[in-house]
Amino acid sequence: MAEIMDAQTLTDDDRWRIALAKDRNYDGAFVTGVHSTGIYCRPSCPARAPHRKNVTFYATCRDAEAAGLRACKRCTPQTAAPDEQAVQACLDILHGSTAPVPLEELSVTTGYSPSHLQRIFKRAAGLSPAAYSRALRRERAGDALSRGGRVTDALYDAGYSGPSRFYADIKGRLGMAPSAWSDGGRGTVIHYAVTETGLGPMLVAATSKGVCRVSFMEDRSALERRFPNARLVEGGARFSVLLAQVVAAAERPATAPNIPLDVKGTAFQEAVWQALRTIPPGETRTYAQIAAAAGHPGAVRAAGSANGANAVAVLIPCHRVVRSDGSLGGYAYGTAIKQALLEREQADGGTLNFP
Repeated sequence: MAEIMDAQTLTDDDRWRIALAKDRNYDGAFVTGVHSTGIYCRPSCPARAPHRKNVTFYATCRDAEAAGLRACKRCTPQTAAPDEQAVQACLDILHGSTAPVPLEELSVTTGYSPSHLQRIFKRAAGLSPAAYSRALRRERAGDALSRGGRVTDALYDAGYSGPSRFYADIKGRLGMAPSAWSDGGRGTVIHYAVTETGLGPMLVAATSKGVCRVSFMEDRSALERRFPNARLVEGGARFSVLLAQVVAAAERPATAPNIPLDVKGTAFQEAVWQALRTIPPGETRTYAQIAAAAGHPGAVRAAGSANGANAVAVLIPCHRVVRSDGSLGGYAYGTAIKQALLEREQADGGTLNFP
């Protein structure tokens, strides 16, 4: 799969190659002005390619029009394409409804067949309409629970028909009961340890469902801030086994076992974290590639923020994301640790492929 580059870092040579390839991934990122004809087009315009000497690229339609160009009638760059309009209509409906919306109803509204609508929606959003709707409900419930109040009220307000449906929906996603994670971990036992590694002191913490925190240069006080009402227990026999697995993952990240996690995020954050977990050891991806893999090619900065919100370093390998120019970019625990993790993966047999 070709790299989806960050629109902010594109050169005119990049834009010209994109226009020749008629790549739809960059529609909206810029427009192609053809001064010999006086028109401007979206990158994917199917018209015959102009001569390069006649082309100037503009960031927006407004910029092109200020230069005296008019919109192409074939690709209509000043309006959303029909597929984009259909997806946006579905998003508006899903965000405006707390009840599940059947695919057939969305199909009637947009005038697309259910199968085609499912395909273009998943391409744009990274999830099917049904999965997107479920993620929205979980997100609404989480927001409501974080504000306090009765659990049952929050779940009904989020669109669940009852608590049992919510518990079924979050099975395998959240280790803490809703009443616990809505109140700083109240009623939850979290085992933890701070241990020395070749990368420095590492904090590891876990609930009964899985690891909820892996970080460098943090101690118990960091957990107390995150989970002020949880019962923190240092060590433990069962926890020592999990701790050894996490330490091994840090020391040799390319050979990390499948360790259970107890993390929670928004629908977009979870999509980003899932994309991170598909990066093979010894390889890297750019923030733009991660945004595209999460279903939102234009959300490069949001992908970076989701990357930074990762609570379990190494296990969700955010260290494998670099900038489009190949530089390391940021890392919550310093670029020295990020570089060391990447070098360890290379030493374990991976091929370190910077873009």
